[in-house]
Amino acid sequence: MTDQKTSGSCCGGGSCGSGTTADVQDIGVTTVYKVSGMTCGHCESSVSQEISALGGVTAVQAVAKTGEVTVTSATPLDEEAVRAAVDEAGYELVSHA
Repeated sequence: MTDQKTSGSCCGGGSCGSGTTADVQDIGVTTVYKVSGMTCGHCESSVSQEISALGGVTAVQAVAKTGEVTVTSATPLDEEAVRAAVDEAGYELVSHA
């Protein structure tokens, strides 16, 4: 896997923000995380792929424009596991609800 940390992101740009939400729905737990450094579809794909590999994750939607990553899982995820997955993709988990 390419280490994108050295340039801030795979595309050289970056975004950062705060504020998250979490909802319990019939399909499990949905949590919105803020991730810094995503700038394009490749960034979204890298983050989504790493988080999708976590146990219990049923859906991931990353949006580079807002820096938001919406994760649906069977049960609440361990924050450190999500942080490690985002880090592995080459980005930084800023916050979550």
